[in-house]
Amino acid sequence: MRQAYAFDHFRLFVAERRLEREGRIVSLGSRAFDLLVALAENAGQVVGKEALLTRAWPDLTVDEGSLRYHINGLRKALGVTQDGSPYVANVPGRGYCLVAPTVVIAHPPAAFVPLAERRSGTVPRLLDRMVGRDEDIRKIANQLLARRFITIHGPGGIGKTTVAVAIAHQMLNAFEGAVYFLDLTVLDGSAFVVSALASALGIVIQSNDPTAEIVAFLRERRALIIFDSCEQVIGALAALAERIYLDAPAACILATSRERLRVEGEHVILLPTLEQPAADIAITAGQLLNFSATRLFVERAAAHGYATEIPDGDAPCVADICRKLDGMALAIELVASRVAMHGLRETAALVDGRFRLLWQGRRTAPPRHQTLAAMIDWSHALVDDAEQMVFRRLAIFVGPFVPAAAAAVISGPAFEPDRVLEAIESLVAKSLVAIARNGELEEYRLLDTTREYAFAKLVQAGEMESVAKAHALYLLTTIEEARAPPEGEPVELSKHTRKLLVREASSALNWAFSKQGNGRIAARLAAAMAHIFIEFSLLRECRSWIERALQTLDEGSRSIVLDMELDAALGHVLTFTEGNSERARYALLRALEAARQLQDHRSQFRLLSRLHMLYRRMAKYDELEQLSREAQSLADAIGDPAGKAAAHNLLGVAFHLVGNQKAARQHLETALLMAEFRHIKPSHFAFHRNPNIALSRCLWLQGYPDQAVASAKPLASQGAAPDAVTYCIGLIWGASVFEWVGDWDSVERLAEQLRAHALRYSLRPYQAVGDGMAGQSLIRQGDFDRGIPMVHSAIDVLRQDSYEMYIPQLAATLAKGLADCGQADEALLVVNNTLDRVLLNGGALETPELLRVRGEVELARGDVLTARASFRESIALAEEQGALSWQLRAQTSLARSHGPHDTDAEALTTLAHLYGQFTEGFQTEDLAMAASLLLERDKACFSKLDG
Repeated sequence: MRQAYAFDHFRLFVAERRLEREGRIVSLGSRAFDLLVALAENAGQVVGKEALLTRAWPDLTVDEGSLRYHINGLRKALGVTQDGSPYVANVPGRGYCLVAPTVVIAHPPAAFVPLAERRSGTVPRLLDRMVGRDEDIRKIANQLLARRFITIHGPGGIGKTTVAVAIAHQMLNAFEGAVYFLDLTVLDGSAFVVSALASALGIVIQSNDPTAEIVAFLRERRALIIFDSCEQVIGALAALAERIYLDAPAACILATSRERLRVEGEHVILLPTLEQPAADIAITAGQLLNFSATRLFVERAAAHGYATEIPDGDAPCVADICRKLDGMALAIELVASRVAMHGLRETAALVDGRFRLLWQGRRTAPPRHQTLAAMIDWSHALVDDAEQMVFRRLAIFVGPFVPAAAAAVISGPAFEPDRVLEAIESLVAKSLVAIARNGELEEYRLLDTTREYAFAKLVQAGEMESVAKAHALYLLTTIEEARAPPEGEPVELSKHTRKLLVREASSALNWAFSKQGNGRIAARLAAAMAHIFIEFSLLRECRSWIERALQTLDEGSRSIVLDMELDAALGHVLTFTEGNSERARYALLRALEAARQLQDHRSQFRLLSRLHMLYRRMAKYDELEQLSREAQSLADAIGDPAGKAAAHNLLGVAFHLVGNQKAARQHLETALLMAEFRHIKPSHFAFHRNPNIALSRCLWLQGYPDQAVASAKPLASQGAAPDAVTYCIGLIWGASVFEWVGDWDSVERLAEQLRAHALRYSLRPYQAVGDGMAGQSLIRQGDFDRGIPMVHSAIDVLRQDSYEMYIPQLAATLAKGLADCGQADEALLVVNNTLDRVLLNGGALETPELLRVRGEVELARGDVLTARASFRESIALAEEQGALSWQLRAQTSLARSHGPHDTDAEALTTLAHLYGQFTEGFQTEDLAMAASLLLERDKACFSKLDG
C-alpha cells in the first residue's frame, strides 16, 4: 500500500505525483507539487522558506522570488477554503503553512485506473522533469474533452511529443485507461497507418482496409487516440482521423504534427516556444528561473555536470543563448549539455557556429531528435524541390521579411513571384517557416537554428552569390525608390520597415564589400542606408560603411550624386564619433558644393542644417545666422511649409545662442505654431529638432522660470526624441534650465540619464557633458574634492573634440567652485580664458553670466571695485540680450557686494525694479535670493524709522 494525504476535497498521491479534487486531476507543476507535499507533511505548521527551497530545488541555489512564484501558482490551483481564505497561508518572516488539516490514507498502487481497460505499453513513460508546459497541458487537456480533435502544431524540437505524453498520462483516469499512443515515426510509409492503429487497439484485422472495423470498435467506446509526428504520413493519417472524428463520437483525437492535417473537426493549437527574458531588460541569476527557457537551460546544464553556480554577471549570457535558440526546448537541451565541457561563455560563442547543428543529444532519443540537423532534415525531406529551393534562399534574410521582399529576391524568369508565395505558405504549414506577427502586417521568419541549416543548403547549392546580389539590390531599390519616386514626393517608409532594413543591410553590405560582391552596389547601398543608420543612432556602423565605400569607389563608379550622399553622411557621423573636426567640416562643405551644382534644394537644406549643428557645437555662433537665412531662402523656393517651419527653428536657435532672446523666441514660437513642423518624418529634408529644446531656455532667460521648467520637463522623456543625439541634446538643454532655477536634484538625475545614454551609443562628447553636469552638482553640494576634477576633466575632453558649446556653463561653475575653496587666482584664469574664447566668435548667451562669475571671483580676491565693474558690464549686456534673468542675477551680485553695513540704495532700488518685472518663479533660487536681500533692506529701513 502507498501513502497519500487527504484534505477537504483533495487527495494527494505522493508516489504517483498526482493531485485530485473530487476525483478529477488538478494540474500542478513539478516545483509546486514538491512544495505541496512538504506542506502536507507538516499540515498546520509553518514550514520555513529555506526548507521549502531545499525541498523543491535540492541541487540549485535560487532566490525567494522563485519560491513566491510557485507558491502563487499552488494557491491558484488549490483555490480557497470554505471561509474564503487561501489553503496556503503566508507567515511573514517565517514561511508558509497548509491551513487545512490532512489525513494520511493508504491506497493500492494504480487503483485509480481499472486494469482491465488499460493497454499497457501504449503510452510512453512520463518525463521526470518538464519545464514551462504546465499551462499548455492544462489548456489543451481542457479543450480536448470539448473539441474532441486537437492538433498540437509547431516546428521540430519545440516539445510537441513531450506535451502529448503528459496529456496522455493526465487523461488516463478520464478515459478509464483507454488511451492509445501511436508513434508514427516508426512506420515505413502511409500504407501502414491504419493497420498500426488496429494493432494498438487490439483489433484482429479481417480485411485489406480495417478502417471500418476501427470505426465500429470505437463508435461506442470512450477512448483517446494520440497520433504523434503525423507529418511523414499526413495524407493517410488525415483521412483516418477525419473518419474517426465523424463516425466515432465517443472517441477523442490528439495529434502532433509539424504540418496541419486540414480536415473536418480539427482544431489546431500552435505550441509556443518556451518563455525567454526580453533583450532589453536586466536579469539576475535568480530571475533566470522565472522564465521557462532559461530555467530549462540552467537545470539541463546542471544535470549534465555543470556544477558552477551561475553568477549574476553571466545571467544575461544565458538569456542571450536562449533567445538565439528561439526558446526551442530541444535546442536548449542540446546546447546546455555542452556547458560542463566548454564553459558558459565559450558555449555562447559556439552557439553562433553552424556545427552546433551536429551536437549529439541523448542516445535514447528518437533519431530525429539526436541532433538539430537531424530534426530539420526530418521536415526538409517532406517538402518538394521547389519548396526546398525557396526554403534555402530565404536564409539570406537575417530577420523577419514580408512576402513582397521574398518574392523580389527569390523569383526569377523560371519561377514567378506567385509561386514563391505559394511555396512560403506551404513551408509555414510544415513549420519550416515561422509567422512573425507585427500588428496587421504579414511577416515571416526562419528561426535562427533553421536559418543556419538553410544557409548551409544555400551554399551547397551554389546559389549564395546570386541570391545575395538579389537581396542587396532589393534593399537598394526599396530605399532609392522611396527617396526619389518616379512621380511625387518622397515616400516615408514606416519605422518598422526601416528597422527591418537596418537588420538586413549589415548582411547585404558585408556581401557587397566582399571579394565576391559588387563595389558599386556596396557604395550606393551604404549611401542610401546612411540616413536610416543615423536615425537609429548607429553612427559608428554608418561611419564604417561610408569610409569603406569611399575607399572602394574608383573613377568609373563615381558620380556627383553618390559623392554628395557619401560626403554628407561622413560629415554628419564624424561630428559625433570623431569630434567637431576639420575633416567633418570639409566633408559637409564638399557635399554642399555638390548639392549646389546639382541645384538640389532639398539636399542643400539638409546639409545647411548639419553645418548649423557642427558650427554651434564648435561655438562658431557668428556663422549661424547666415546659414539659417540661406536655409530660409531654400525653403521659400521649395515652397514646403515644413521646410519653412524648420528654417524658423534654425534661426531661433542661432539668435538664442548669440544672445538675441527676443528674436529667438519669435522664430521658435513661429516654428511651433506651424502644424507642419510637428509631422515632419525622418526622411523629410527639413527633419529637425524640437523647438522646445531652445525655447525652454529662452523662456528662463526672458524671465519666465515656471514656463521654462514646464517646457523643459518633457525633454527628459526618451519617447519625445526621435534619435539618441536629440535625446542627449534635450537632456543637456533641459538640465541647464533646472540648473538656472536651482533644482540640482533634477540636474543630477538628468546627468545620470545622459551618461548612461551616451555610453550606450558611444557618444563620447555627450558623456563628457554628463560627467561635467555631475561634477557641477557635486560642487554645488560643497564636495569640491570630487566635483572640481570631474568638471576639469569634462572640459579637457570637450576641448579635444572642439566641442566648445557647453564649456562656458561648466567653466562658470568650475570658477565659482575654485573661488569658494580658496583658489581664486586659478578661478580667475579659468573664467578669463573662457571669456576670451567666447568673445573671439562674437559672444554668446552665457557671456553675461561669465562676466558676473568673474566679478564674484574678483570679489573673492578682494578686488571690490573691479568686481563691481564686471557686475555692471554683465547687467548692461544682459539687458542688451533681453535676458532679464541674467540681469537679476548680476544685479543681486552687485547689491550683495556692498555687504550688510555698506548698502547701495541705487543697487537695491534697481534690484527691486527688476524683481518687480517677474510674474512667476518666485520660489526659484535667484528670485528667492533677490527677495531675501530686498527684505533685509526693508527691515533696515523700519529699524531706522523705529530709532
